[in-house]
Amino acid sequence: MVGLWLSAPLAAQDQISPELFLDQVVGNTLTFRGHSNNNFVGVEQFLRRDLSVWATSNGRCTYGQIEVRGPLICFIYDDNPDPGNCWTPFVEDGDLVVVGVRGDIQRITLIEQRDISCEAAPLS
Repeated sequence: MVGLWLSAPLAAQDQISPELFLDQVVGNTLTFRGHSNNNFVGVEQFLRRDLSVWATSNGRCTYGQIEVRGPLICFIYDDNPDPGNCWTPFVEDGDLVVVGVRGDIQRITLIEQRDISCEAAPLS
């Protein structure tokens, strides 16, 4: 279910706040694909406003602490505690897109209420 971001007509690309992003995604699992090539990147389940589970394309899972830093939403993953793993969320032509501080762009192609299958994943 993509497109829940549209409550009114939007321009081609509109930045949204990390708070609005979290309001919409907590309790859901998002599928991420490369913006230009549509290659599968991974899925992320937003357990709470401050905790997620990320599963990469190879099926490896890690937990992420979520922080809001101004217009950025940042993820500190257990297996890669990079404080620079931050994204700016946008709505582009009705789809959610995130732009990383390093310039990478990913499109959310599916938003659904399902759990990620990870061993010992936290429940909340």
